[in-house]
Amino acid sequence: MKVLITGMSGTGKSTALHHLCQRGHRTVDTDTDAWSHWMTLPDSSTDWRWREQAITDLLTSHGEGSLFVAGCKTNQGRFYPQFDHIALLSAPAEVLLARIAARTSNPYGKQPEELAAILHHLATVEPLLRATATVEIDATAPIEHVVQQLEELTEP
Repeated sequence: MKVLITGMSGTGKSTALHHLCQRGHRTVDTDTDAWSHWMTLPDSSTDWRWREQAITDLLTSHGEGSLFVAGCKTNQGRFYPQFDHIALLSAPAEVLLARIAARTSNPYGKQPEELAAILHHLATVEPLLRATATVEIDATAPIEHVVQQLEELTEP
């Protein structure tokens, strides 16, 4: 089984992956240079996208057990058919902003322009993710409950 865990910054994707890995599952956080890269778009803006060949290789080579992949990239929809579930982690803006302010493992979201982008994405991107997700999980729940719900997606 292959599960994509997606959602806005601060929903707990990396934390959920950490707990899933501790429980013996194969996990991949795509928010690294190994899995994603910056691309310059025709309008000269930049976009942090999945390295498509790396993601293709990952998904086609996965054999036994569960694979949990976390990320939120503009090109992830191209890979949805290769996942068994698309799990959207969601939480209200005030929860996301509090988590982002408190976290020490990721510097993203500390600058005013990044916070503005997060709120913009919450309003514009999250509804698109919700429309294509196979399940939505309330990320305000205790992490153990979130992880349990993710694991249940891989049960026969």
